[in-house]
Amino acid sequence: MVLTEKAGGHSWKEKGMKSFVLDVLSSRLFMVFATLIIMSVNGSGYMFGLYSNDIKSIMGYDQTTLNLLSFFKDLGGNLGILSGLIYEVVPPWVVLSIGSAMNFFGIFMIWLSVTGRTGKPQVWQMCLYMWIAANSQSFPNTGALVTCVKNFPESRGSVLGLLKGFIGLSGAIMTQYYHAFYRNDVKALILMLAWLPTIIPLIFLRTIRIMKVVPMARELKSFYRFLYIALGLAGFIMIMIILQNKVRFTRIEYIGSAFVVLVFLLLPLGIVIKEESIVWNSKEQASNTHSQLNVVTENPPAVAATPAEATEAPFVCIKNMFNPPDRGEDYTILQAIFSIDMLIIFVATACGTGGALTVIDNLGQLGKSWGYPTNSISTFISLVSIWNFLGRVLAGYLSEIVLTKYSFPRPLMLTFVILLSCVGHLLIAFAVPNSLYFASVMTGFCLGAQLPLLCAIISELFGLKRYSTMYNVGSVSSPVGSYIFNVRVAGHLYDKEALKQMEALGLTRKPGKDLTCSGAKCYRLAFLIITAATLFGSIVSLILVFRTRTFYRSDIYKKFKDEVVESQIDVAPTGNGAVPLREIEDKATVSAPENTALSAGSSI
Repeated sequence: MVLTEKAGGHSWKEKGMKSFVLDVLSSRLFMVFATLIIMSVNGSGYMFGLYSNDIKSIMGYDQTTLNLLSFFKDLGGNLGILSGLIYEVVPPWVVLSIGSAMNFFGIFMIWLSVTGRTGKPQVWQMCLYMWIAANSQSFPNTGALVTCVKNFPESRGSVLGLLKGFIGLSGAIMTQYYHAFYRNDVKALILMLAWLPTIIPLIFLRTIRIMKVVPMARELKSFYRFLYIALGLAGFIMIMIILQNKVRFTRIEYIGSAFVVLVFLLLPLGIVIKEESIVWNSKEQASNTHSQLNVVTENPPAVAATPAEATEAPFVCIKNMFNPPDRGEDYTILQAIFSIDMLIIFVATACGTGGALTVIDNLGQLGKSWGYPTNSISTFISLVSIWNFLGRVLAGYLSEIVLTKYSFPRPLMLTFVILLSCVGHLLIAFAVPNSLYFASVMTGFCLGAQLPLLCAIISELFGLKRYSTMYNVGSVSSPVGSYIFNVRVAGHLYDKEALKQMEALGLTRKPGKDLTCSGAKCYRLAFLIITAATLFGSIVSLILVFRTRTFYRSDIYKKFKDEVVESQIDVAPTGNGAVPLREIEDKATVSAPENTALSAGSSI
């Protein structure tokens, strides 16, 4: 292929601009921006506390039944094995499309039920709708987030912290949208949760995809800039929460607040454009360097790909499932599931996240039983969301820094986070005045910090080859913990105390009537039990620290660094980034006189 000069400078500029726009839209950083937008509306599960009281009163549920519903929410949100298996065989855009369809169906059916547009559904039907709606969130998590991790393997801690952080912040973001669109209409909120998280992933279907990993000199700096914007957004929402709790906002003021949130969400696009313009200028310089040459491209010889699995004997995966490779190498799914490390991770996170999810799912009932006003419950949800975000980004970025600089193991940080969450549980157990505000902060932060640490630890111990499935296998621990502590402990003890209060007043519960408890005793024993279980989880996590201490003292990213060195044969380094040479040859239009050539007749 010979690159020749195009006549007309104006035509060159137009084509150059068009090519630049296409480069931006097809870049890895733009895919990160698209994933940030998707994650910013993918945390509707954290808003359950805003409308759970309405479901309880309209449907006539007791607390155990409501907590059963919230368990199916947690089960669907964390049981993403299905999305992981689908991701193994189809491109990411298919995964995102399935998630959008499931979200709309599940939430829309809940909205129809709550508004009375259909007959009153059975409990199992409501549980099914909630599971479908919540499970839909695992599809963007897998399709977009896992793809980002694979595209930035050496920055996985920062990527996970940032993207997981936006999931945590999404509850506060959508609360601002909710107030701007619908004020305090809870039924309209449910409808918003049906259409908004459905539309956004569909907009970016062509953007989310696996790309070739090309080293970028400014990669980490770009992620830090994304982080600064995210922190600014969290700070702004925090200020709005305080103001909205103290001053009655008008509809226009709510709309203004939501508009500023939208501006913050679009700011990362400016960083993407700036970074891609630097790379673009570097490519232009590289093109000018070759302007006196005919550029010759050759197609590499085709090599027949023979998957390893095709040559293996039948059932070899079962035969080797108790013979795993070294830590950091690519495990099979069965090897990971039956490993002792995964069992330890499962038990520790079931205790850690199970208790935190119990707090979040019961915030509405906690606030009501303690006598907090309705607007305070909205404040609790937003506080959990913001501090969930801060926990995620801090755990992601800080763990990456201390790991690379000081070989500080992530499992040890996970142990500290689980231990810290005991403080929030004790505040609820003893009903300290105004403790629910502090408990919301502690719970949001600790739950947020656990999730990126869990994802990063799994990717480091079991490899990235089947990460989409491993990531979701590890997340199963959350709904297991939620069922034990939320349904069997908190829900059961709440209803027991509520019935005791009714008997003391000489009342009996009528069929179809919701069951309500008042006072600090409603949750005291439950959260003492949860505190003890969480403490046990931190001890179990400490076992993983000792088992992996040698692994984390080594260079766990050596494998990826070696792959990058090998790939640099095909990469032309520049001052500000690295550009694939074939990409330069294929995309750049080089101004070169037709009579100049490296050797006559060498073009193809």
